[in-house]
Amino acid sequence: MLRRALLGLSRSDKIKNLVVRLPVTSGVVARFVAGETVEDVVSATRRLVGAGLAVTIDHLGEDTLDRTQAERVTAAYLELLSRLDESALTRSAEVSLKLSAVGRALSQDGEKIALDNARRICQAADAAKTTVTLDMEDHTTTDSTLAVLSELRADFPDTGAVLQAYLHRTEADCRDLSGAGSRVRLCKGAYKEPESVAFQEPAEVDKSYVRCLKVLMAGRGYPMVATHDPRLIPIAQDLARRNRRMLDSWELQMLYGIRPTEQQRLATQGHTVRVYVPYGTDWYGYLVRRLAERPANLTFFARSLLSKS
Repeated sequence: MLRRALLGLSRSDKIKNLVVRLPVTSGVVARFVAGETVEDVVSATRRLVGAGLAVTIDHLGEDTLDRTQAERVTAAYLELLSRLDESALTRSAEVSLKLSAVGRALSQDGEKIALDNARRICQAADAAKTTVTLDMEDHTTTDSTLAVLSELRADFPDTGAVLQAYLHRTEADCRDLSGAGSRVRLCKGAYKEPESVAFQEPAEVDKSYVRCLKVLMAGRGYPMVATHDPRLIPIAQDLARRNRRMLDSWELQMLYGIRPTEQQRLATQGHTVRVYVPYGTDWYGYLVRRLAERPANLTFFARSLLSKS
């Protein structure tokens, strides 16, 4: 119930107007978002890589509704990749990309525009010797995202996919994407979805996650296990052992600001732990969905709001 309420807040203009009055340097936002500028995120990336962690960076921005904005987001990714390359960070840092941010929602030729912009970003990533992972969004865009992924992988086979365990279809999608060379990030999912397409109860989502993980670990691809759940991480480790996977044949992923001590502990054990690092001015929707994923974070958020009011 709390998760559903929080997901509703992610689309509430009234609550958003309250929250966005706070400066981005306030404690709650700074905990989960690396900052608003490319300088901020490069600095955060340098610190994380220095601590033995890998990074994937998301320039926050969704629901782009005009070509100028899509071009602006694309240019931000190109600048980010250039700065990461100049800073010798691309060996450990890649980027994550939402197709909605680069034009998919445009009323005319949106998918083509998004594909063209994503291709430019993949070209820049390839030149910098790193990779791109396509973030998954709400269920209405799943087929479109997978179609764009297929197009991009023809030229950039390392392009990563994201699959969301709460969708009924995802176990089948895991089978389709578990082949050699495929990189798949499996997460639980962070959008408010109808019962007709998604599991609603946390226990059912967890069961689906394990079923999907079994498929990916048994496949020939590179699973990217995105979870903070202390029950699921040991399951992932056990499945990797059962499938005789070396530590460099899969990785764990966690969000910036969530369980940082555990991130460090797992990295010390030899795991590749990749931190999902968001930055940019359009952080509100992202932040509320993160709170919905782990409602225990709401206490921290509420305390920050009260201290700033």
